[in-house]
Amino acid sequence: MYQQMIFVNPAVDDLDASKEFFTELGYSVNARSGEENTASVVIGDTIVAMLHTGQRYAEFTKKEIADSARTSEVLPALSSESREKVDELVERAAAAGGSVSGETQDQGSMYGRVFDDPDGHTWEIVRMDPPSVEG
Repeated sequence: MYQQMIFVNPAVDDLDASKEFFTELGYSVNARSGEENTASVVIGDTIVAMLHTGQRYAEFTKKEIADSARTSEVLPALSSESREKVDELVERAAAAGGSVSGETQDQGSMYGRVFDDPDGHTWEIVRMDPPSVEG
């Protein structure tokens, strides 16, 4: 069966710093699928963040590139296996040069926190209890 993938494509100011940030979170950089202005960060089996310099990102769109420090262009949400892992990843992001943003969301069956990476892109990390996800 075909496994659909998602590729999140943010523009970043400093590609090397962004690669280091995501490596500090425990993700790996796939050296085979990057180039001078792009890096492929493997987040999961079917999730990849393609980090692009502004110059490279501009090749994919005719629109103005959002200033992620001032505006929100998209809010990727990544699932986590537990509430503790949500907290752990967000704290690692803050220690690696990101910042915790927003309030902790605790709605019983759903728990989430948010961080901004060094470029200002916002990432949500959530734990949803299986009954909530299943229906």
